[in-house]
Amino acid sequence: MSAPGTALPDATRLALDRTRLAYERTLMAWVRTSASLISFGFTFYKFFQAFADSQQRALPERFISTRGAALLLISVGVFGLMLAMLEHRRHLQQLRVEYGHVPTSVAAVMATVISLLGVLGLAAVLFRL
Repeated sequence: MSAPGTALPDATRLALDRTRLAYERTLMAWVRTSASLISFGFTFYKFFQAFADSQQRALPERFISTRGAALLLISVGVFGLMLAMLEHRRHLQQLRVEYGHVPTSVAAVMATVISLLGVLGLAAVLFRL
């Protein structure tokens, strides 16, 4: 553990950067996957909503409705992203405790934005907007 004012040896600093960037890449992979689930779920809902409106009749009942499938996809995307954000935050806190200053995570900012958009999408499907 290094003191706050001391410089890390070059090898340790580079290893810290590699570790931090690996955490960033992992979170960005979760962002991509979650964004795909969220957008596919919302698109699925809107497509079948528009289809039903153009046919001017309700879609036949299934085991799971198109709205239910959309809610499921969006929920899994948002929930997975939030879990990934919590894990990412925990890892960065461990690095800060061990090595001091660790730069702010741009991936975490993007994950926050995507999760907020996912929650808005979830609300839109839930309240049939």
